[in-house]
Amino acid sequence: MAKITQIFFLIFYLLFFSCQKERTLKLGVERTTSYLPLLENKKVGVVGNQTSMIGNTHLVDSLLSLGIDVVKVFSPEHGFRGTADAGAKIEDGIDVKTGLPIISLYGKNKKPSIEQLQGIDVFVFDIQDVGARFYTYISTLHYVMEAAGENNIKVIVLDRPNPNGHYIDGPIREKGFESFVGMHPIPIVHGMTIGEYAQMINGENWIAKSCDLTIIKMDNYTHNMSYDLPVKPSPNLPNARSINLYPSLCLFEGTTISIGRGTDYPFQHFGAPYLESSYSFTPKSGAGSKYPKHENKECFGTDLRFQEDYLMAINLNWIVDAYNQSPEKESFFNSFFDKLAGTDKLRLQIIEGKTAKEIKESWQEGLDEFKKIREKYLIYSLK
Repeated sequence: MAKITQIFFLIFYLLFFSCQKERTLKLGVERTTSYLPLLENKKVGVVGNQTSMIGNTHLVDSLLSLGIDVVKVFSPEHGFRGTADAGAKIEDGIDVKTGLPIISLYGKNKKPSIEQLQGIDVFVFDIQDVGARFYTYISTLHYVMEAAGENNIKVIVLDRPNPNGHYIDGPIREKGFESFVGMHPIPIVHGMTIGEYAQMINGENWIAKSCDLTIIKMDNYTHNMSYDLPVKPSPNLPNARSINLYPSLCLFEGTTISIGRGTDYPFQHFGAPYLESSYSFTPKSGAGSKYPKHENKECFGTDLRFQEDYLMAINLNWIVDAYNQSPEKESFFNSFFDKLAGTDKLRLQIIEGKTAKEIKESWQEGLDEFKKIREKYLIYSLK
């Protein structure tokens, strides 16, 4: 009887772990049998950066080793290897490892030109996004899809998780506030994977001509899944904590408050010389952050590295409190703030003395409308 029991439990555990293995997340880029047939005998342009990895191998290297004819690489903000500062000018160049031409899609050349598209039959887009409207990889996606649609080039998006895909929040970007950090009328946090977002770009006619789009879906992904990025998506988002805090803290980029660029913990604390606190840091110029805000000045503020709460919504209290503490309120906001917010209403509400709760209540109608639109393009379960 004991032997039968042991055999029963052995079978049970084997089945259990087999099921667990089946549920393992599989990224779009890992599902090679789903997209390699679409690339055979085609000239391929890869839109990627340092996050375009299959395990320890870069997508470009993988495709070349499999005999795929990759002819050009297109890179977004931060460059192909992901080392450039935010907003830094990115030059075209040659990839040292492969000898492929690299075309920058940041700066003056955000949209591939007809000349740059010569000899390309299909785009493969594989970039890790973080789910915020002002993170410019989705703006690059927009321009790639638009150029592809106008020139009859197919676009294949290799889908990846959204580490902030578990919530939707923020003001909707209004007309008149369009920019590279606010291309579309969506909230700050949209709760979609980059594949779902690509479907929305096509479906909502946000580009002049829709493109021939294929999404290589992930296996076993849900929007509430916790996902730690194996490669940092940009120099100043080094870990899961910074990525979770990013949608809330990035608004400070449009103010006199530092979010820790030029320190070891960017987007994990904030401060300014004029705030009162026992916690402080001093921004220094260095790799990934040249000439940071308040360079070489001691900034007093708030350390968020060890907070227990994992944000399920944008935290507005931090910026409201910082404004209220500012001795020079007239200069607290700069012209970039309204672009990040996608509206001037948020700035005006803070100046008027509205509470974070009152401000967020004013977003609700727009968020409800957006959620209805979003439902049409969802690929994955919300649970």
